[in-house]
Amino acid sequence: MKRREFLRELVEAGCFLKRPGKRHDLYVNQRAGRQAPVPWHTEIKNSLCNLIRKQLGLR
Repeated sequence: MKRREFLRELVEAGCFLKRPGKRHDLYVNQRAGRQAPVPWHTEIKNSLCNLIRKQLGLR
């Protein structure tokens, strides 16, 4: 999945960027009280997208 599409999905689900990083950005879901790193790769594997969704409490 393209990183841009994935980030758009996270923002629409109520997540926001807590802090940018060199290799990963840290996104937070305040409703669930969880956070997860999102890599800077232009393509993110679907399995990793699912893991990040789970870490953020979106699944």
